[in-house]
Amino acid sequence: MLVAALAGAALAPISINSRDELFEIPKGTWARRMAGDKIEILPSEIRLTLGANDALLLKNLDDVPQVFGPVLIMPGQSFRLPFEVASNYSFACSAHSSGQMTVIVDPTPALGWPMLRWRANEIIRKPWWHKA
Repeated sequence: MLVAALAGAALAPISINSRDELFEIPKGTWARRMAGDKIEILPSEIRLTLGANDALLLKNLDDVPQVFGPVLIMPGQSFRLPFEVASNYSFACSAHSSGQMTVIVDPTPALGWPMLRWRANEIIRKPWWHKA
């Protein structure tokens, strides 16, 4: 039975509700930074996978505009950036303490062991009991 479950996980296509990987810039981020707080609200590196979570969605809940690459995200607005090519991307990001963010887009995992490894990593990265 365990072998059948592993084979199913290794051979089944990726099925997800949304391809968006959401990150929110919380209200008060700019004020806290101006007060000298070294908060980390976004990771310096975001990893996405083509065919699964291959679109970055940034929501600006702060009171001031935020810059991501060439885009100005106004307060209350969202910016969605879909990726179609596996690669490493670097962006200027005013919401990050270093001012830079890297987005690593991995290719769609092949069927078999690569798919099984990807599914296991996703469970570790985002446990089912933490989903909203």
